[in-house]
Amino acid sequence: MLTFDDGPDPRYTPHILDTLAEYDVRAMFFVCGEMAVDNQDLLARMADEGHVVGNHTWSHPLLPRLSRSRIRSEMERTCDVIEDAYGERPAWFRAPYGAWNRAAFQLGAELGMDPLAWSVDTLDWTTPGTRRIVGAVEHGAAPGVVVLSHDAGGDRSQSVRALRDYLPYLIDSGYHITVPRRQYV
Repeated sequence: MLTFDDGPDPRYTPHILDTLAEYDVRAMFFVCGEMAVDNQDLLARMADEGHVVGNHTWSHPLLPRLSRSRIRSEMERTCDVIEDAYGERPAWFRAPYGAWNRAAFQLGAELGMDPLAWSVDTLDWTTPGTRRIVGAVEHGAAPGVVVLSHDAGGDRSQSVRALRDYLPYLIDSGYHITVPRRQYV
């Protein structure tokens, strides 16, 4: 599974969406409300193209440092923006920095969201170079892996170029790239 955090960003997200469309691949985008509110057209495009949009809070704070009410506000505001632009409330939540706490899990559940972490971190936010990002994905690839990348939060041109390199490799290697679907009983 390919996931992209911190967006959407009009400079990088469209290029990521274009590459995914070229290979007919779906991904997950964990969006920040403060980015999504000004780029609702990109959330609508994600919906139209079959991608899953998750909640990554409003302003990307370190959740363990916040009160329960502030965490709820960060999540709820983002849920509202996602619903307005994407057409449905998010079913998934990812804590900024992977910094989970009991309140984040509880509040996410109260808002109808399941948590999702990652198993391969590309460290693309450190701008390590396209080859390093590609290497992290290609060496970390395995059944059930969740890849963390970013489509905002700084210069993500390396992330865009890396996706163009590693996506055909993953497909040619026989990986089925998917997005989660909730199972309702």
